[in-house]
Amino acid sequence: MTFRLTVRFLSLSFLLSLSLIGPLLAQQDWRNIKTGTVIPDETYSDQPYLVKTNDGAWLCILTTGTGHEGASGQHIISQRSFDQGKTWIDKQDLEPGDGPEASYAVVLKAPSGRIFVFYNHNTDNIRAVKGDNPPYKDGLVKRVDSQGYFVFKYSDDHGKSWSKNRITIPIRNFEIDRKNPYQGSIQYFWNVGRAFTHNGSAFVPLHKVGGFGNGFFTSSEGAFVQSSDLLTIADPAQAHWNTLPDGDLGLRTPAGVGGPIAEEQNVVVLSDGSFFCVYRTIDGYPVYSYSRDAGHTWESPQYLRYGNGRLVKHPRAANFVWKCANGKYLYWFHNHGGRFIREHKNRNSMAYDDRNPAWIAGGVEADSPNGKIIRWSQPEILLYDDDPFIRMSYPDLIEDQGSYFITETQKDIARVHRIDKGLLDKLWNQFEPQQKTTEGLVTNWTYQAGKFPQTVAAPLLPDFYRRDTKKLEQPGLSLPNGFTVELSFTLSSLAENQLLLDTRDSTGKGWYLRTTKQKTVEFAMNDGQTQSAWACDEGLLKPNQNHHLSLVVDGGPHLIAFVVDGVLNDGGETRQFGWGRFSPYLKSAMGASTIRIGSSLNGQVRQLSVYNRALTVSEAIGNFRAFSQQRR
Repeated sequence: MTFRLTVRFLSLSFLLSLSLIGPLLAQQDWRNIKTGTVIPDETYSDQPYLVKTNDGAWLCILTTGTGHEGASGQHIISQRSFDQGKTWIDKQDLEPGDGPEASYAVVLKAPSGRIFVFYNHNTDNIRAVKGDNPPYKDGLVKRVDSQGYFVFKYSDDHGKSWSKNRITIPIRNFEIDRKNPYQGSIQYFWNVGRAFTHNGSAFVPLHKVGGFGNGFFTSSEGAFVQSSDLLTIADPAQAHWNTLPDGDLGLRTPAGVGGPIAEEQNVVVLSDGSFFCVYRTIDGYPVYSYSRDAGHTWESPQYLRYGNGRLVKHPRAANFVWKCANGKYLYWFHNHGGRFIREHKNRNSMAYDDRNPAWIAGGVEADSPNGKIIRWSQPEILLYDDDPFIRMSYPDLIEDQGSYFITETQKDIARVHRIDKGLLDKLWNQFEPQQKTTEGLVTNWTYQAGKFPQTVAAPLLPDFYRRDTKKLEQPGLSLPNGFTVELSFTLSSLAENQLLLDTRDSTGKGWYLRTTKQKTVEFAMNDGQTQSAWACDEGLLKPNQNHHLSLVVDGGPHLIAFVVDGVLNDGGETRQFGWGRFSPYLKSAMGASTIRIGSSLNGQVRQLSVYNRALTVSEAIGNFRAFSQQRR
């Protein structure tokens, strides 16, 4: 009897725990980096790069240490996982924590299964190098992790142990090296770009540095070391190396318009053997180039564009490109222009900020007169943290058993995240014909006849913030809910304070859309205590022209985004950001029981849809295309 009562009690307890845990799990957003699995480190954590070994493990190479980035004791470790990053074993120090700085490792697996790890090493144990004064006292830089020698070690047992010998790769001096304070006898450089293979050769990017000053690196450009025999030679120390590209200059920013920073080059090999390389700048845009001869020469660098021709905006942060097993591509970046002023004399001091959220675009190959190119979709939010000051970066992608996983680090905690494949499929299919999505559609109004204003019942919208009654102190609980408002409209004039939509009640609670003096449409929502607002980009709206607008309110990262006529707003030339944040303490956008349509309007609203969820950018673009097809 006691045993039966105990079992029954445990069963009831288990069911009760499930009833409590279930809602909590449902409230989780896989895009929140805190839902990822932590990769062990020492304190500092950088470049958590992965490769699948021939014995079925994930091998992670990590730059770590007990101090901050660049501190003494920074070194390289490896560890392995057989359960997709949930647990890790076989931790090894490739370099000791009490030796000279060993930093910024990248990994490459040969067809034989041998694994190479390439990294910076301060072999001469130099404790300071020459920099600018100011900002460095006496012109000496005591952070010494971005100079020295480019070296590698290798493993023949799937990363369980590493070669005793550290092998140095010779790097040919370019003009940028000869202009540094040591005329190239000490080389300034580092690397974050993934190593790759092509036609039996190994390629490893590296980023040459001209000097240290404001912004740390004052000039930089991309290069590659290439070996035709590393992958097959018995003794890797005997491998031959070549520095690319040919000539005296590396990959730089566009001539005549770009700044002095061109760094963190990442490369993928296209189906016709062309190399596509993308890298960061301080110009507000990333730069790309193609090589049609295996890296010896490169096409003139250009600022990256989406498939619709619009420039991609990106700050001074890592931007990564990967080729997936399906032959398509993914691109990690941050979708804003960085803190820069084009006319400012000290553009190089632009901060390394605003790496949250991370965005991702999908790429598909297309033909051009010179060979294959990549056509890029408009992006989606991939990962975020609730704290806008958290900066995630230096990611890697691994595919395993049909799933996609991405690593990232905030320099203190590195994590692995399983990515929703459906989101990626929508990115890759963005260029295909689309139908209007109906999932979550709660209002679908179409103008028939009559004068404005008109009304339609306001749908119930989900909460963003509420009391957590399951806890004793009953604190606030953020909910990753959202909603989307979509409408087509024509304005006879762009005069300000025209109300297209309005759900506010007598106390001011609710949301509305109105025109502004900047000739934009502004959205605002109010819960009676907190108000948040954001407007679309300037220059998009035209009088007497039909427009399609999707307003996406995403309670995960607390973002407001506009998609106008199928284009995700990015701030254009007037704003750093095209998307805005709303208060994490805003409880709800609910207001009156009706939506008043065109209550103060010189024009016409033709169609209105409201969704009780945040549409993806791809869905909003698809809805625009479906609407455009209907009007033809």
